[in-house]
Amino acid sequence: MTMDRRSLLRTGAGLLAGGAALTLQPAPLAGAATASPLADPTDGWTKTAFTYSWQKPWNLDLSDRHSYSGGVHRMWVYATDEPFEEGNSTDPRTEMRWKNDYTTGDRMWDADVYLPSGTDGASFVQILRTARPSGTPATDIMLNVYAANGGTVRRYDGAVLRTGAYDTWFNLKIAHRASSGTGTVKVYFDDSLVLTVADRGPATRYFKNGVYNHGSGRVEARFRDIGYWTR
Repeated sequence: MTMDRRSLLRTGAGLLAGGAALTLQPAPLAGAATASPLADPTDGWTKTAFTYSWQKPWNLDLSDRHSYSGGVHRMWVYATDEPFEEGNSTDPRTEMRWKNDYTTGDRMWDADVYLPSGTDGASFVQILRTARPSGTPATDIMLNVYAANGGTVRRYDGAVLRTGAYDTWFNLKIAHRASSGTGTVKVYFDDSLVLTVADRGPATRYFKNGVYNHGSGRVEARFRDIGYWTR
Protein backbone atom coordinates (compact mmCIF):
# COMPACT_ATOMS: atom_id res chain seq x y z
CA MET A 1 0.00 0.00 0.00
CA THR A 2 1.40 3.40 -0.98
CA MET A 3 -1.05 5.81 0.66
CA ASP A 4 0.53 8.70 2.60
CA ARG A 5 -0.39 7.76 6.19
CA ARG A 6 0.12 11.31 7.47
CA SER A 7 -2.95 12.28 5.43
CA LEU A 8 -4.80 9.31 6.89
CA LEU A 9 -3.99 10.44 10.44
CA ARG A 10 -5.28 13.94 9.78
CA THR A 11 -8.55 12.72 8.27
CA GLY A 12 -9.14 9.45 10.13
CA ALA A 13 -12.05 10.63 12.25
CA GLY A 14 -13.63 12.54 9.39
CA LEU A 15 -13.75 9.47 7.18
CA LEU A 16 -16.55 8.14 9.36
CA ALA A 17 -18.82 11.14 8.81
CA GLY A 18 -22.30 10.28 7.68
CA GLY A 19 -22.28 6.66 8.80
CA ALA A 20 -20.25 5.18 11.60
CA ALA A 21 -21.14 5.66 15.23
CA LEU A 22 -18.43 6.38 17.77
CA THR A 23 -18.95 5.54 21.42
CA LEU A 24 -16.33 6.49 23.98
CA GLN A 25 -16.32 4.91 27.41
CA PRO A 26 -14.66 6.82 30.28
CA ALA A 27 -10.93 6.64 29.54
CA PRO A 28 -8.70 5.19 32.28
CA LEU A 29 -6.62 8.17 33.38
CA ALA A 30 -3.24 7.73 35.00
CA GLY A 31 -3.54 6.99 38.70
CA ALA A 32 -7.32 6.97 38.64
CA ALA A 33 -9.34 4.12 40.11
CA THR A 34 -11.41 2.25 37.56
CA ALA A 35 -14.46 0.08 38.12
CA SER A 36 -13.95 -3.66 38.04
CA PRO A 37 -14.86 -5.05 34.63
CA LEU A 38 -18.12 -6.98 34.54
CA ALA A 39 -16.50 -9.85 32.65
CA ASP A 40 -13.23 -10.81 31.03
CA PRO A 41 -13.38 -9.62 27.40
CA THR A 42 -12.10 -13.06 26.31
CA ASP A 43 -14.98 -14.98 27.95
CA GLY A 44 -16.45 -17.23 25.25
CA TRP A 45 -13.46 -16.76 22.95
CA THR A 46 -10.86 -19.38 21.94
CA LYS A 47 -7.10 -18.79 22.07
CA THR A 48 -5.91 -19.36 18.51
CA ALA A 49 -2.52 -19.80 16.89
CA PHE A 50 -1.24 -16.97 14.71
CA THR A 51 1.72 -16.31 12.44
CA TYR A 52 3.35 -13.12 11.27
CA SER A 53 6.03 -11.66 9.05
CA TRP A 54 8.20 -8.60 9.64
CA GLN A 55 8.13 -5.17 8.03
CA LYS A 56 11.20 -3.03 8.74
CA PRO A 57 13.42 -0.58 6.83
CA TRP A 58 14.26 -2.43 3.63
CA ASN A 59 18.00 -1.72 3.81
CA LEU A 60 18.50 -2.91 7.41
CA ASP A 61 18.59 -6.25 9.17
CA LEU A 62 15.73 -6.96 11.54
CA SER A 63 18.20 -7.01 14.45
CA ASP A 64 18.96 -3.35 13.73
CA ARG A 65 15.41 -2.41 14.73
CA HIS A 66 14.14 -5.29 16.88
CA SER A 67 15.21 -7.33 19.89
CA TYR A 68 13.61 -10.18 21.80
CA SER A 69 14.54 -11.01 25.39
CA GLY A 70 12.67 -12.26 28.44
CA GLY A 71 9.47 -12.66 26.45
CA VAL A 72 9.48 -9.01 25.33
CA HIS A 73 9.53 -7.87 21.70
CA ARG A 74 11.17 -4.45 21.49
CA MET A 75 10.75 -2.51 18.23
CA TRP A 76 12.06 0.90 17.26
CA VAL A 77 12.53 3.02 14.15
CA TYR A 78 13.79 6.49 13.22
CA ALA A 79 11.95 9.08 11.13
CA THR A 80 14.98 9.13 8.81
CA ASP A 81 14.81 5.37 8.14
CA GLU A 82 13.81 3.92 4.80
CA PRO A 83 10.30 2.50 4.21
CA PHE A 84 9.72 -1.25 4.32
CA GLU A 85 10.08 -1.63 0.55
CA GLU A 86 12.54 0.11 -1.74
CA GLY A 87 10.72 2.84 -3.67
CA ASN A 88 7.73 2.82 -1.30
CA SER A 89 6.48 6.24 -0.15
CA THR A 90 5.06 5.27 3.26
CA ASP A 91 6.58 6.19 6.61
CA PRO A 92 9.28 4.03 8.23
CA ARG A 93 8.17 1.18 10.46
CA THR A 94 9.16 -1.88 12.41
CA GLU A 95 6.01 -4.01 12.63
CA MET A 96 4.66 -7.52 12.92
CA ARG A 97 2.35 -8.10 9.97
CA TRP A 98 -0.07 -10.81 11.10
CA LYS A 99 -0.71 -13.50 8.49
CA ASN A 100 -4.17 -14.43 9.78
CA ASP A 101 -6.13 -12.44 7.18
CA TYR A 102 -9.90 -12.41 7.60
CA THR A 103 -13.06 -10.92 6.09
CA THR A 104 -15.77 -11.88 8.60
CA GLY A 105 -16.05 -13.29 12.09
CA ASP A 106 -14.93 -12.31 15.59
CA ARG A 107 -11.18 -11.69 16.00
CA MET A 108 -9.28 -10.23 18.93
CA TRP A 109 -5.71 -8.92 19.22
CA ASP A 110 -4.35 -9.05 22.79
CA ALA A 111 -1.01 -7.97 24.29
CA ASP A 112 0.71 -6.12 27.08
CA VAL A 113 2.15 -2.87 25.70
CA TYR A 114 4.94 -0.58 26.93
CA LEU A 115 5.48 2.84 25.32
CA PRO A 116 8.75 4.53 26.34
CA SER A 117 8.90 8.28 27.01
CA GLY A 118 9.69 10.31 23.92
CA THR A 119 7.75 8.15 21.48
CA ASP A 120 5.62 10.75 19.72
CA GLY A 121 3.45 10.53 16.62
CA ALA A 122 3.69 6.76 16.16
CA SER A 123 1.08 4.09 15.47
CA PHE A 124 1.61 0.98 17.58
CA VAL A 125 -1.34 -1.22 16.59
CA GLN A 126 -3.81 -1.19 13.71
CA ILE A 127 -6.21 -3.22 11.59
CA LEU A 128 -5.17 -2.77 7.98
CA ARG A 129 -7.62 -3.33 5.12
CA THR A 130 -5.49 -5.01 2.48
CA ALA A 131 -8.30 -5.78 0.00
CA ARG A 132 -11.09 -3.23 0.08
CA PRO A 133 -13.53 -1.44 -2.23
CA SER A 134 -11.98 1.45 -4.14
CA GLY A 135 -12.16 4.74 -2.28
CA THR A 136 -12.64 3.22 1.19
CA PRO A 137 -10.17 3.82 4.06
CA ALA A 138 -6.98 1.82 4.46
CA THR A 139 -7.57 0.92 8.12
CA ASP A 140 -10.45 -0.02 10.40
CA ILE A 141 -8.64 1.42 13.42
CA MET A 142 -5.21 2.78 14.31
CA LEU A 143 -3.96 3.63 17.80
CA ASN A 144 -1.27 6.29 18.09
CA VAL A 145 0.76 7.66 20.98
CA TYR A 146 1.64 11.34 21.46
CA ALA A 147 3.85 13.11 23.99
CA ALA A 148 1.17 15.17 25.77
CA ASN A 149 0.07 14.34 29.34
CA GLY A 150 2.71 11.72 30.01
CA GLY A 151 1.89 9.78 26.86
CA THR A 152 -1.55 10.11 25.27
CA VAL A 153 -3.08 7.27 23.25
CA ARG A 154 -5.52 8.41 20.60
CA ARG A 155 -7.66 6.80 17.93
CA TYR A 156 -5.82 8.16 14.91
CA ASP A 157 -5.09 11.76 15.98
CA GLY A 158 -8.57 12.24 17.45
CA ALA A 159 -10.35 10.69 20.43
CA VAL A 160 -8.22 10.36 23.58
CA LEU A 161 -8.35 6.80 24.95
CA ARG A 162 -5.65 6.98 27.62
CA THR A 163 -3.23 9.43 29.24
CA GLY A 164 -0.17 8.66 31.36
CA ALA A 165 0.69 5.79 29.01
CA TYR A 166 4.47 6.25 29.05
CA ASP A 167 6.85 3.90 30.85
CA THR A 168 4.29 1.46 32.22
CA TRP A 169 2.93 -1.88 31.08
CA PHE A 170 -0.79 -2.02 30.27
CA ASN A 171 -2.93 -4.65 28.62
CA LEU A 172 -4.64 -3.78 25.37
CA LYS A 173 -7.29 -5.77 23.55
CA ILE A 174 -8.88 -4.93 20.20
CA ALA A 175 -11.95 -7.02 19.36
CA HIS A 176 -13.34 -6.86 15.84
CA ARG A 177 -16.71 -8.26 14.83
CA ALA A 178 -16.33 -8.20 11.05
CA SER A 179 -19.24 -8.80 8.68
CA SER A 180 -20.17 -8.56 5.01
CA GLY A 181 -21.52 -5.10 5.84
CA THR A 182 -20.39 -2.76 8.61
CA GLY A 183 -18.84 -4.40 11.65
CA THR A 184 -17.81 -3.23 15.12
CA VAL A 185 -14.44 -2.62 16.78
CA LYS A 186 -14.04 -2.51 20.57
CA VAL A 187 -10.94 -1.38 22.47
CA TYR A 188 -10.15 -2.46 26.03
CA PHE A 189 -7.45 -1.12 28.35
CA ASP A 190 -6.72 -3.47 31.25
CA ASP A 191 -9.97 -5.28 30.41
CA SER A 192 -12.11 -2.13 30.69
CA LEU A 193 -13.99 -1.07 27.56
CA VAL A 194 -12.91 2.41 26.41
CA LEU A 195 -14.13 2.58 22.81
CA THR A 196 -16.78 1.10 20.55
CA VAL A 197 -16.69 2.19 16.91
CA ALA A 198 -17.94 0.96 13.55
CA ASP A 199 -15.38 -0.42 11.13
CA ARG A 200 -15.03 0.92 7.58
CA GLY A 201 -17.14 -1.68 5.80
CA PRO A 202 -16.35 -4.94 4.02
CA ALA A 203 -12.71 -5.81 3.38
CA THR A 204 -10.03 -8.42 3.86
CA ARG A 205 -7.84 -7.24 6.71
CA TYR A 206 -5.19 -8.17 9.25
CA PHE A 207 -3.70 -6.93 12.53
CA LYS A 208 -0.35 -5.17 12.78
CA ASN A 209 1.64 -4.11 15.82
CA GLY A 210 4.98 -2.38 16.30
CA VAL A 211 5.92 1.23 15.59
CA TYR A 212 5.00 3.18 12.47
CA ASN A 213 6.69 6.58 12.67
CA HIS A 214 4.53 9.50 11.53
CA GLY A 215 6.50 12.07 13.51
CA SER A 216 10.16 12.89 14.06
CA GLY A 217 13.09 11.33 15.86
CA ARG A 218 13.11 7.84 17.37
CA VAL A 219 9.98 5.89 18.37
CA GLU A 220 9.72 2.60 20.22
CA ALA A 221 7.11 0.14 21.49
CA ARG A 222 7.40 -3.12 23.42
CA PHE A 223 5.03 -6.09 23.50
CA ARG A 224 4.73 -9.22 25.61
CA ASP A 225 2.17 -12.02 26.02
CA ILE A 226 0.82 -11.42 22.53
CA GLY A 227 -2.34 -13.41 21.88
CA TYR A 228 -4.98 -14.00 19.24
CA TRP A 229 -8.58 -14.97 20.01
CA THR A 230 -11.49 -16.08 17.82
CA ARG A 231 -15.10 -17.12 18.26
